[in-house]
Amino acid sequence: MDMQESETGDRNAHALPMRGHDADGHEGTWIVPDVPPLMIAGAGGVRVAAYEWGNPEGREILLVHGVAQCHLCFAPQIASALAREFRIVAVDLRGHGAADKPLDTAAYQHHSAWADDIAAVLQAKALRRPVAVGWSMGGRVLRQYLMRYGDGALAGIHFVGARVIEDPRAAGPATPTAQPCGHPTVAQEVEQTISFLDACYYKRPARALYERALCYNAIVPMPVRRAAAAWHTDPAETIAALRKVRVPTLVTQGMRDTIVLPAAAHMIVEAIPHARISWYEECGHSPFQEYPERFNQELAAFVREV
Repeated sequence: MDMQESETGDRNAHALPMRGHDADGHEGTWIVPDVPPLMIAGAGGVRVAAYEWGNPEGREILLVHGVAQCHLCFAPQIASALAREFRIVAVDLRGHGAADKPLDTAAYQHHSAWADDIAAVLQAKALRRPVAVGWSMGGRVLRQYLMRYGDGALAGIHFVGARVIEDPRAAGPATPTAQPCGHPTVAQEVEQTISFLDACYYKRPARALYERALCYNAIVPMPVRRAAAAWHTDPAETIAALRKVRVPTLVTQGMRDTIVLPAAAHMIVEAIPHARISWYEECGHSPFQEYPERFNQELAAFVREV
């Protein structure tokens, strides 16, 4: 796979981000330095975008977002004390953020495309066994990576609100569906975007974070969202791959999640017996935004342990 660096992209850009305040003067707006992405050619030549912050000599964290999101969803991690200690790399997956957005359904349902994209990022960014953090669909992307490449290039795995094993018993009522809905109007697409984003939270984050999330959700084309929602992997094949995982594994799960039910976390631990679960009781699908201080502390401890 070929790697192509943007004209302004620089793998040595390690700006330390800052935490700010919302319009009401409350803490909770995390300001992420707008560093240029490294554009990396992944499977089929589709370019994904990788960004970097933090301590270039620190232990490495790779952040992988969910469907209809982008790297900015991890603002409470990027713009935190984590960046002083760790080297943080976040990716915009195919179809999202600054990445290429092919409208061909096959680009999102290929048996190895997501995995090959992640492998290309690891190579292009010269990552030395990072801890890979996968939220929601990002956890399924890491699953495909494990199925194709194994865990040898990773130091640890952190699944966050992820239905890694696609057992229907773990799908919540707000799980995105693959229904094409004919030709939705602009008004319908707007309502679908708002409804999905609302379902991501039990405890809504600061207003600025929510407003930015609406924006980066909206730039993901609806055909991309539907194609990603229709991507499935056989649970038996997934379980077989997870049983081969040997690196430390952390599972973070909100008890009030209506997209991915708590049963999903139990299923991961059944397949990876050494994995441990961190439960967030009054929390929905986005623990890293709903309870960022606790999440960051637990992530830092996990990275140090591995």
